[in-house]
Amino acid sequence: MESTPITRVLVVANRTASTPRLLDEVARRARAGPTEFTLLIPDAPSRKAADWTLESAIPLLSRAAGKPVASLVGAADADPFTAVRTAVEGGSFDAIIVSTLPRRTSKWLRRDLIRRIGRLGLPVTAIVPGEGRPSLDETAEAMMLIERSALTGAARKVDGPGIGEDRPRYE
Repeated sequence: MESTPITRVLVVANRTASTPRLLDEVARRARAGPTEFTLLIPDAPSRKAADWTLESAIPLLSRAAGKPVASLVGAADADPFTAVRTAVEGGSFDAIIVSTLPRRTSKWLRRDLIRRIGRLGLPVTAIVPGEGRPSLDETAEAMMLIERSALTGAARKVDGPGIGEDRPRYE
């Protein structure tokens, strides 16, 4: 009898590391099959800020995953993409989840981080508040098409924001 292989997922988040949509996605993947998660905070402004985020997010992510979640922290002055690339090169991840702030405040989206991460060759799921429910392994290229459609008004809203996601405490 063959055992089901474990899927290793890199979760890239900072201020959104404990939002309901990310927790829901982690729980959904954990229910789908054996999965290990690692949270990467690629650009914490300081070690103290990273520690605070880890302290609040890891227990919630671990509960959603049904087991402990590992963590990594990039350098505060580093490009977030560099931190993600380093993590991918140093680990054997199968997929990436990127959770960002809403479009109006996200530095990551302005830096085209999701599409750049997609070039690393792993499936990427983007969780952006206010842009509908994320789909499993949505590629970075598909995300760019959705973003372009949204800018031109051609996007179809699939699902509204989750409960409380437009409140400042989740931003």
